[in-house]
Amino acid sequence: MDGKMLARMGAIMFVAVAITAAAIEMIRNERAFPTSPMGLQQPERDPLREGQRRCQQLGQKAAEDSECLRVWAETRNRFLGRTPPPTSPSPGEGR
Repeated sequence: MDGKMLARMGAIMFVAVAITAAAIEMIRNERAFPTSPMGLQQPERDPLREGQRRCQQLGQKAAEDSECLRVWAETRNRFLGRTPPPTSPSPGEGR
């Protein structure tokens, strides 16, 4: 066999492997995702998300809104995995 023939056979083998890998990946993706939207579930109502949307709609005014500041603090704590700071005990507690 000469060099040209070996190069052609190598190219054909490469293309065949690439096509096979693409076909396998396409089949795998079809199995991973349900085709009907019936399989998707709506998440439970999240008051934090609703607060974020409200603050987003306020725009620049949200920087002065105490509720938005609270929502942003809670979002930051949730993202960073922090536990919320303990609330101060009421006057009747701790005696």
